[in-house]
Amino acid sequence: MLSNTKNSQHNNNQAESLSKKQTAARTDRSFDAIADHFEKKVYGGLKGEIRLAVLRRDIFDYSAQMSTTLGRPLRILDVGAGLGQIAIELAAQGHSVVINDISANMLEKAKASAVQNDKALAITWHVCPYQELEEKLAGKTEKFDLIMCHALLEWLAEPAAVMDFFDKHLSKNGALSLCFYNPASFDYRNLIMGNFNVLDNTDYKADNKKSLTPNHPVAKDEVESWLKAHHYHTILASGLRVFHDYSPLKRGGHNDPDAVIRMELRYSQLEPYKWLGRYLHILATRQV
Repeated sequence: MLSNTKNSQHNNNQAESLSKKQTAARTDRSFDAIADHFEKKVYGGLKGEIRLAVLRRDIFDYSAQMSTTLGRPLRILDVGAGLGQIAIELAAQGHSVVINDISANMLEKAKASAVQNDKALAITWHVCPYQELEEKLAGKTEKFDLIMCHALLEWLAEPAAVMDFFDKHLSKNGALSLCFYNPASFDYRNLIMGNFNVLDNTDYKADNKKSLTPNHPVAKDEVESWLKAHHYHTILASGLRVFHDYSPLKRGGHNDPDAVIRMELRYSQLEPYKWLGRYLHILATRQV
């Protein structure tokens, strides 16, 4: 019995050691070197239009209601904003926005987009990892009515740790907009495409020099467990691209981009289709 206990402890120690080594080997991903590729690949076509259409509907409706309730413009933080389209549009609606990203090149593109707006926008820019953002804010206790974190979790070495940052900087009754890559969609798409070799290869890793498929996505259940542990209540959940990416044969309505977006919006919040989205969007408030 003692020998079995020692073996069990030894195996546990080995597993913990391996986990620590794997985490230590990972770093937060920056798209600084491939900013042009990112812009073209993610937002250069219908995929990006669908993504923005769903996020606009989810976020703009809720932010407008919140602003009306508070009787003032919102204070908004976009963490890992990338090109910052949603944040810039919220600033154009009159809200005060802080936009952050680890990549200077990505934020330069975002700034170029913001300059094209004919309104004076209340935007503050911070180029840094989100872990250093706290020092750059007006105060460590600075609060925001809405914090957005879109397509960042899957590129962080320690994604769960960002929840503590949200807790510190989300105002009472504020909202968290969390959008993340859905690993179930990776399996489903490869099943449809017949790429069984990819699914059978447990060591498969995308070439992240240019690939935008994350090697360490976070499953929906895990994200939901973090939200529960940090006392968040989900207001809505949507799927982004619930069918578009699974349709290699373009026929009928698939030839009409407006029709595709209309149907994506229709099914993005319906069970069970929303859980097939390539990305998932959760809007939640913290119950404190």
